[in-house]
Amino acid sequence: MKILVTGNYGFIGQNMVKALAGHEVSMYEWDANFFPKVQGHDWVIHLGAISSTTERDVEKVMLQNYDFSCELFDQCAAYGVNLQYSSSASVYGQNLQFAETDPVSPLSPYAWSKYLFDRYVKDRTPSNIRVQGFRYFNVFGPHEDHKGTQASPYHQFTKQAQDTGVIKLFNNSDKFFRDFVPVETVVDMHLQFFDVKESGLWNIGTGEAKSFQTVAEEVAAKYNAQIEYVPMPDNIKNQYQYYTKANINKLHNTLYDKDRSQRHV
Repeated sequence: MKILVTGNYGFIGQNMVKALAGHEVSMYEWDANFFPKVQGHDWVIHLGAISSTTERDVEKVMLQNYDFSCELFDQCAAYGVNLQYSSSASVYGQNLQFAETDPVSPLSPYAWSKYLFDRYVKDRTPSNIRVQGFRYFNVFGPHEDHKGTQASPYHQFTKQAQDTGVIKLFNNSDKFFRDFVPVETVVDMHLQFFDVKESGLWNIGTGEAKSFQTVAEEVAAKYNAQIEYVPMPDNIKNQYQYYTKANINKLHNTLYDKDRSQRHV
């Protein structure tokens, strides 16, 4: 197949391009003066975005995450090209229910940009293409190096343990739980959904929640490191998600065969 990947230099993008070996892959990174050509592709996998949850330049976030995504969707609809795109579990905010139909509560410009595009797609998806959105939970794995403070706890704790022998952990991290999902799982879901003949929005997670304390202890034990507790920075307190756990019932149901034998999950 002929596939266009946006955000190919990003964390998930690099893993995606590698997994698409054998397909004809075109790649696009954000350029305000150049828009990618979607015509002639079988799929667009849209991963490009400002992914920082602490970015406060709302105009910048909306331009790159929302306006660009809307135009990309419109072009896919016009030329009959299927679209997969990355949404985010950040749209759920501090809610405690995480089904795709549950209420949302975005707490950052990033989260709002993702939710608004979910709404844009839902109201406009034509019948001639498939549009599949995926709300990623906390993804971790290879190629996170460039993300800095936005990298997963697995990456940050491992780097701290290797570099200094000390893992810095927020106070009360035994009470902070997230659904940590390997990037390999995320990529695999995208590829499996090529065979799903429907449009929609799906959570991508494990359906399990693990505390930051547990993750830090696992990494500390592996590298013989110490754990040091530090206060949570003021700039993230109001938007911090203290608990996430994907409801993946819809994901499971979508990937079951009609005879109820489990295909993929």
